[in-house]
Order: sequence, then C-alpha cells, then structure tokens
Amino acid sequence: MSTQTTNARHRPHVVVVGGGFGGLNAVRQLRHANVDITLIDRHTYNTFQPLIYQVATAALNPGDITWFLRSVRAKQKNVRFVRGTVESIDHEAKALTLDGNVTVKYDYLILAAGVTANFFGIPGAETFAFPLYRRSHALRVRDKLFAKLEDAAMNAEDQEDLRIIVVGAGPTGVETAGALAEMRNQDLPVTYPELDPHRVNISLVEMSPNVLGPFHSSLRDYAKKALEKRGVDLRLATAVKEVREDGVVVENHAKQEFLESELVIWASGVTAHPSVAAWNVPQGRGGRILVDEHHRVAGLPGVFAVGDISINPDNPLPQLAQPAVQAGKHVAKFIRAEVEGKEQPKPFTYVDKGTMATIGRSSAIAEITGLPRMKGFPAWIIWVGIHVAQLLGNRNRLATMTNLSLKYIGWRSHNAIVGETPYTAARKPRVIDHNPHSPGSAESAE
Repeated sequence: MSTQTTNARHRPHVVVVGGGFGGLNAVRQLRHANVDITLIDRHTYNTFQPLIYQVATAALNPGDITWFLRSVRAKQKNVRFVRGTVESIDHEAKALTLDGNVTVKYDYLILAAGVTANFFGIPGAETFAFPLYRRSHALRVRDKLFAKLEDAAMNAEDQEDLRIIVVGAGPTGVETAGALAEMRNQDLPVTYPELDPHRVNISLVEMSPNVLGPFHSSLRDYAKKALEKRGVDLRLATAVKEVREDGVVVENHAKQEFLESELVIWASGVTAHPSVAAWNVPQGRGGRILVDEHHRVAGLPGVFAVGDISINPDNPLPQLAQPAVQAGKHVAKFIRAEVEGKEQPKPFTYVDKGTMATIGRSSAIAEITGLPRMKGFPAWIIWVGIHVAQLLGNRNRLATMTNLSLKYIGWRSHNAIVGETPYTAARKPRVIDHNPHSPGSAESAE
C-alpha cells in the first residue's frame, strides 16, 4: 500500500498537533500569516473540558460542549484539518507519521495534544475507575450512572445503599460531586420516587486535607461547607490504595477501609499520554515536554509545545486553559515574526487572570485578578457567564445557556439528557399493579 504524503509547496508549513485551547489559539493567531497550516487531531471536534462534568451528570448534551474542528476554515482559508493520531516524529526529516499510512511534512511544528488521566500506579484504578477528561469519558460515566439508577429502581423493594465515589477534590472533582449531590437531592425524589435519596451516597475522596487546594483558605472553607450542606460525604486526608470492581480501598491515618461503590469517578490529576515517548522529544515531570521561555522544545529547531503537554522547568505553569491559550498565541507570534524576518517577541510571560470553581446552583468561588475574592451567588453568575462566553460557536453558547438556565434557575426542569442503558431485570418476581407514589394512593398518603 502506498503512503500518502502531504508536502509544503510554496509557503512555510506549520503543523499543529491538537485542537484544544493551545492548538486552536495558535491556528487563529496565524490567520493572516504567510504560512500554510495543517491542524491534526485524533478527534474531529474540540471539547470544552471545563463543562465536561455537566455532560457526565446529564445537564448538557455532548454537542453543547464540542465544536467541529473543520469549522475553523469558515473564517480562515490557510488552514486544513487532518484527522489522525501521531505515531512517531522524525525531526531530522521534519516529518510526522500518523496512523493510516499518512506522513505530514512540516517547517514548524506546534505540539498541543493535551494530556490524559493519571492513575498514579494505584492498583485497579485504570481498570475499574471512570476517568473524566474526554467526551467519551463523560458519556461512559453518564450511562453507567443511569444504568445503576434504573437497576436500583427496578429492585427498590430490596434497595441497598448506592454509593458514587469521586476521587480528587480539584475543580473537576468538586464540581462533579456537587452536581451529583444536587441531582440526588432535587431530581431523584421526582424522577426516581422508588428510591430513598438518603441511601444514595456521594463520597469525595481527597489525599490532601483540603478541597480546592490552590484557592485561598477562606474560599476552600466555603467550598467545603457548601459540599457538606449538599450532603456530600467528604473523605479528606484520605488516600486511595486500590480500586476494585465493587469499590475502593482507602486509607486515613494509617487505617484502611473498604468503601463499596457502584461507580468510581477518577478526577485526580493528569499526565502526558504514553505515546509521547515515541515522538523523540525531551520529557520532564509527568511526561510533559520540556520547553524554554518561548515554548521551543529543547534541541529541536522549529518545534514548539504548548498547553498541558508542555513544561518549562524554570517557570512551571498551572495546567489550566489560560496558560494554553496565551502560550498558543505567543508561539504563533514567534513563528510569524521569524517567517516575516521581524524581531522576535519578548519571552513568554503568563498573565494570571484568576481561577474559579462551582459547587452547584448559586454556589461558586472565584479568585479573579483585579477583583476581591468572591463566593456564593456573585461568583456563580460570573462563572456561568465566563464559561458560556468561552464556548466555541454561537449555537453551543445558546444551547448551553438554555440548558443551564432550565437546570439551575428555579429548579423547574427535572429532565435529564441521557443515552442508552442496558435492560434491567427484577432480582425476584415482581408484579406492578398500581402507582404507590401517586397523590391518591394509600401508600403515598402514609
């Protein structure tokens, strides 16, 4: 079988691997540059990860937080999209090998492929826990959750405690646990009247003694109280020692305990994908690619790395959206200046715009540069506004705003955005002849 080869013809060819925050901002910054751009991603869509937990908890459609990467050509004709996974990179030949017998030549290369879930070598975690980093992960969590709820409802006469464990009390873990608790408290009494909400437990397990460690202590305390108010079982200063098919072994103050669980959601850290080892690039902590003050990859002229996949040992940045956005723009400016023979920009400087996290309806915390620390409803309104504004595409913004409004403003909707769940079976013969939960039934009156 012949190998398909993509060659740069007239203008410098900039290849961008990864259509996330860093990659897309680099592409857009090169819109008016005298270069040809090829954007490569293993998926045909960009995922807005800050709202991925909303898909996992059935508040948003997956399409609300994904954006068709080929749409970038609507306003930028010097870019094309290639779907593929990078298998190896030959830096001497300046060529990438993709799966499917495709070779892509480059003059400049920007590596912005993002990272993947980090299981820290904990036994059973990679096999039995459900990570929450990609769109497919969110759908797996959602479908597993509702499969367990349907099974519990069918066998409600023998209802046992149903426990969902979220591992990691960073923003993703806190937001997921808060959303699950609100689903249990507000939705389950209406949509699953067969179940006793008090027997549906949401546990948040965190190795450190605090939730949302990077935030100020006053905001961490507020988040902790907000989670407890929603009935989240907080297991702080608690390490996960093993994940099993039916639960998790945890350790607190040298004492181990087994927590039986129907679903373990893994929101505890990220690391570079193992495939990066085949890219012939220098790697540092967490497998991240080593870069300098311009995000150039050490020892590889014309090669850059931005976003979560990169690290400057002299100036490590948080693995958040804004560092990726700003670094992507900086690298694009650097390449354009070099192509046009202009003076290089100054070394990259990260402008910290602040961080935010939400716990649930009308409850969030925010540390925004230039503003006082905020918590509660004001922080939540800003959180909603910023996240909707950052979505790609007006259709996504409108759909997300509509769904979040119906979900959180007034509790008027108990509709869940669900997918396919397996058929359920009663564990013992069951006859259904009336609705014991209707207002006029004797059982309901009791």
